[in-house]
Amino acid sequence: MDKQLIIRGLRRSPLSKFLLWILPWVALLGLGLYAGYLCLARGLNQTNMDNRFAFGLWIYLDLTIIALGAGAFFTGFLLYILKKDQLKAVINSAVVLGLICYSGAIVVLMVDVGQPLRAWFTFWHPNVHSMLTEVTFCITCYLTVLLVEYAPLVLRNRKLRQIPSLLVFEFHLHKVMYVLAGVGTFLSFFHQGSLGGLYGVLRGRPFAFREGIGIWPSTFFLFILSAIAAGPSFILLTTWLVSKLSKKELVKREVLSLLGRISGILLMVYVLFKTIDTLIWINHTAPASGFNPFDFYSWEPFGTWLLFAEIVVCGLLPAIILLDKKRREQTGWLVSAAFLVCVGVMLNRFVFTIQTLALPTLPFDRFLSYVPSWQETATFLAVVAYGVLIYSLSFRYLPLFPQEKELRQS
Repeated sequence: MDKQLIIRGLRRSPLSKFLLWILPWVALLGLGLYAGYLCLARGLNQTNMDNRFAFGLWIYLDLTIIALGAGAFFTGFLLYILKKDQLKAVINSAVVLGLICYSGAIVVLMVDVGQPLRAWFTFWHPNVHSMLTEVTFCITCYLTVLLVEYAPLVLRNRKLRQIPSLLVFEFHLHKVMYVLAGVGTFLSFFHQGSLGGLYGVLRGRPFAFREGIGIWPSTFFLFILSAIAAGPSFILLTTWLVSKLSKKELVKREVLSLLGRISGILLMVYVLFKTIDTLIWINHTAPASGFNPFDFYSWEPFGTWLLFAEIVVCGLLPAIILLDKKRREQTGWLVSAAFLVCVGVMLNRFVFTIQTLALPTLPFDRFLSYVPSWQETATFLAVVAYGVLIYSLSFRYLPLFPQEKELRQS
């Protein structure tokens, strides 16, 4: 009979039970790697994308997980720069989630581009007029920052702590965390914005095109706001889920409440600006391009229900719940609201990625339908499996939640 693993005084499940948990995720990852191999070996004809529908499931995945991964840089910013010390309880988990999201996004992009061996071209021959160049530089640099932030966690492993030189290295890494938090915030703010700005400057896509604020389209700022609003909710949701699966109390209740309140405040700001942006687009931007804005919602399945779901159901409603202290103190309301926030940012990225390309842009254009191939879907699911595996291993062998030991003893 397997014994429970003890990590720094914390009990973990027996090895046999842990292997049973990760086995299906390993299988899913293997299927995704095979699908990725087919795309790289035989070309993108393995997908259902083409010259007219150039963005699909992979780009949607990239935009979504990068938005959800914003919890890493924003939590670091709140903790190290704004001194929200309560967030120490979740900063390690936030770093792991950020590392998973950003590394997963880069891997999928390499499959999507189809020439991973030429990835260095982006850095050596950059298109200085493209927002994607800035996104590439920022994402790559921020992934490096996340790896450096993840290193102290690894070095806290009980076996590695027996090596004196690594102990000294970990000590010096902690001294630069404030600098890394600042650098990470700077890099992430700009690449989150540029991903949104990319769609806002598409004059040939009237559904996505937006007026400028200064030199940036409004989508530049909306992408930043939606990402930093969803990030704390994603950390809250994953912390609650891991606590349920492990049957352990990982953080104090007030930490989850604080994450919910932060997310609620930022979400309310986002909903306000999103509403203003939508009204300007309906009354000015779209008509100025010669389009009736509601014609864009006449194509099934992209009806006005999508707009209502994003702004009201997944925006205003969870914001009100999270700003209500009484509701926020009830776990059911708190988790449900956090879930809606995450769904809302996923819906927003879906609209900009899939709906924008599906809609006709000229009178003689036709509506384009797109359903991802099994290779695309398997690669998508492989990133999910990769994330579960990395997080599971980190939770099992590394001290992700500093309050766990304190809560177990109380």
